[in-house]
Amino acid sequence: MSMTSRERMLTALANGRPDRLPCQVHGWMDYYLNHNLGGMDWWQASERFGLDFAIYVEPEYEYAGADCDNWRVQHQELGVDGAGNARWADTITTPKGELHQAGAINEFTPWTTEVMVKTQRDFELWDEFCPVPVAVDLAPVRAAKARLGERGVIRSHPFGPGTPLSPGQGSPWQSFCTMVDTEKAIYLTYDEPEFVHHALERILQKTLQVMSMWEGTPADMIEIGGGAASSTVISPKMFREYCLPYDQRQVRLMHDLGLKVVYHLCGGVMPMLDLVAETGSDGLETMTPPTMGGDCDLREASRRAGEKLFFIGGFDQNAGFERGTPEVARQQVFDCFEATKDHAGYIVCPSDHFFFGDPQCLQAFVDAARECAYP
Repeated sequence: MSMTSRERMLTALANGRPDRLPCQVHGWMDYYLNHNLGGMDWWQASERFGLDFAIYVEPEYEYAGADCDNWRVQHQELGVDGAGNARWADTITTPKGELHQAGAINEFTPWTTEVMVKTQRDFELWDEFCPVPVAVDLAPVRAAKARLGERGVIRSHPFGPGTPLSPGQGSPWQSFCTMVDTEKAIYLTYDEPEFVHHALERILQKTLQVMSMWEGTPADMIEIGGGAASSTVISPKMFREYCLPYDQRQVRLMHDLGLKVVYHLCGGVMPMLDLVAETGSDGLETMTPPTMGGDCDLREASRRAGEKLFFIGGFDQNAGFERGTPEVARQQVFDCFEATKDHAGYIVCPSDHFFFGDPQCLQAFVDAARECAYP
């Protein structure tokens, strides 16, 4: 019997086999929407192609006025450089000193040019004065869930992404790397491991404090992890020491809130499969193939860990969308289905964002997924 998109995706997230292969994209980039889809929004684009919706929605947060007074951000737009990049800089004033950060943005993406935390003193200023929400408003998530209906699922991040409190994708290690720079963070694990553990604990405590106010969230799934925990960045030994104990604690709280948890590794995953399962996470993404700079053998990953984890991703969007043809996109979907169908709950999805490509390739991606029926 045919399922709704929501039923189909929830079945995969429970590591089951739905009526046929669910398919989503890993978010829509504004560049693609504006240049290829006439300025559509996420909802319109997903509707156009008939995707199973995966909509990202965050709660809104309330802060105490006194906390904000102790964290005053002076933002400066620095103009556009010769390459067309719009540059900016922030000075953050606290009662005990200043912090500085800077970045740039172009039509594709933003990036950091100066990290906020350069010394242990900088971290202590962040720890003491960065405002932590005092209340959570779940209304935006409820509104999105009502609008979504049976078309798919709602995803959220732990509090932090895009804010100074926990600026990574959802785990303390990723946030620490974002705050201090990934290379420096790795050096610090050798030079000052006690400081790194202190910093990770403080990031985790603030995240748990805010997450505990999520009671009643209608979101279906939450994303933790981050590319800095991939095996192309750190070793399994480092993951066990600097990721696992902190991730395990936040996963327990997220499960208590009724959320499925997907661990996001956008690089090497094969040496980390068992470790991700040890975090208690329900699933793993983005299953990046070697052609995209990862190491994922989707068939082998499914055989080794498919009974413990569902998977999202695995589709090479460069070969299938950006430089592909509808025929190539179709074949990739069939290959991904064959690799996972015997062991893992699976949602086929590009392994990262995409900026170019004929919309016909996306339509072929969706149409092929409809043909991949489970017995």
